[in-house]
Amino acid sequence: MSNANVAFVLNAHLPFVRHPEYPRFLEEDWLFESISESYLPLLRMLNRLKEEGLSFQLTISFSPPLIAMLTDNALQNRFVHYLQQHIELGQKEVQRCKDEQPQFLEMAQHYLDGYIRNLHEYEDLYRMNILDGFKALEQSGHLELITTAATHAYLPLYEEYPQAINAQIELGVQSFLTTFGHPPKGFWLPECGYYPGLEEHLKYHGIKWFQVASQSMLLSPDKATYGGYRPVRCPSGVAAFPRDYQATSLVWSNTTGYPTDNVYREFYRDIGYDLNMDYIRPYIHEPEVRVFTGYKYWAITGDTDQKVPYVRAQAMERVKEHARNFHYVVNNRNHRLRATMGGAQPLFFLGFDAELFGHWWYEGIDWLEEVIRTSKDRTKLVTPSFFLAEDATPLQTVRPAFSSWGQGGYSAAWLDGSNTEYYRHIHKAITRMEELASRFPDQTSLKQRFLNQAAREVLLAMSSDWPFIIYCRTSVEYAKKRIEGHLKNVNLVYDDMCKNAVDTEWLVKAEKRHTIFGDIDYNIFNSERI
Repeated sequence: MSNANVAFVLNAHLPFVRHPEYPRFLEEDWLFESISESYLPLLRMLNRLKEEGLSFQLTISFSPPLIAMLTDNALQNRFVHYLQQHIELGQKEVQRCKDEQPQFLEMAQHYLDGYIRNLHEYEDLYRMNILDGFKALEQSGHLELITTAATHAYLPLYEEYPQAINAQIELGVQSFLTTFGHPPKGFWLPECGYYPGLEEHLKYHGIKWFQVASQSMLLSPDKATYGGYRPVRCPSGVAAFPRDYQATSLVWSNTTGYPTDNVYREFYRDIGYDLNMDYIRPYIHEPEVRVFTGYKYWAITGDTDQKVPYVRAQAMERVKEHARNFHYVVNNRNHRLRATMGGAQPLFFLGFDAELFGHWWYEGIDWLEEVIRTSKDRTKLVTPSFFLAEDATPLQTVRPAFSSWGQGGYSAAWLDGSNTEYYRHIHKAITRMEELASRFPDQTSLKQRFLNQAAREVLLAMSSDWPFIIYCRTSVEYAKKRIEGHLKNVNLVYDDMCKNAVDTEWLVKAEKRHTIFGDIDYNIFNSERI
């Protein structure tokens, strides 16, 4: 029986959050937690497998906002301070657990060792730029790196604004080219958001493939012969890879997925909330805002507040069970599919947020490592580009249908009663930016910088993260403030340019705050360029 072809594609993305005007800023912890708990451990695991000579291929998309933050000197230095604080806290925790809660001592030491290792690797091995580590893995043939939209905008809601769609794609490609030294072949559609015709923009910028939700195939006006189990060729020639909902749900489901197992670590029980304020105060945010510290000692246990202590050894045994189960399920389905596909090879395309592994699902990187280690003679891990190059069966030409991932599968999380009010204002900002680019083309000096900043503000307002945060009711006030702030800034530039004026003081502050897209050209919003 032939091995199943599996493509793991991880989307590494966070919204652009940078606040140098504050000594510490709560939402910057999103980046620091992801580096410490997901990106560095993932790099460590992949390099370990590479050094052992194991054969594997994975795909990772790096968003331009994440690239900008990972290469920002101020944020790099803040991350070092973040690690130093967590090491100091860990040293206190080891002593406290010895004295008060010896059942947690092993995990306290485990976390402390992890933070020490992270600091060493971050400063000494990667010189504070972990992207170089991923670039090396791409050069060795173990990774395919791809890009995504400039600010991870949910593109279907901007279909009527082709200049904005073009800007999102073009800047995503430019950011990737500048960072990794070559154009990307693949493009991660934010939130798997697709509308018919989007692939024309992707083709224009040299993209060879992108991913869609499985219902894009099932509801296509054409009959997708192989459903969601093979890529298709769009009429434009770009390949679309349907995300396999069933295989993905083995991990992704928040009710039955592997991460929900009772022996795995509970994400939400953290000493930042559990311990006395006097003890934890130096390691949380002012004024006494409790936060996650990463020191978590309890297992999921079940739907109860009475949690049992987390036992790492038990969790690692469950990781092995779940890796075996994954191989069994995928290969069993592969065998059944091959019997009906007339010689064509199925492909199981699994797309996830990269931060799921390590951050949200603490054992996720261990599970992925076990899957890779046990894949020989069972499962073939491939990249989409590799599959396109090696597969002998011609792709069927199919027109994918509109779709997204997430609740309901059709934009529900990004266009909801809680966030819909913002889109008419964002659309207006895009229209104004297009007008500015048309009325004032090819400006120089201060006006050029002024208009470039307006373009940044429009793009940042378009981020899919803000409406999603509002929908999920998490950091709602911050998300609203970000959207409203970016829109206000666009209007400021618009009003000043209409008066032939430039607010220089505002411009300097805005450029220092939003350092993303340093080489942006506002003319990208000029309709005459498309």
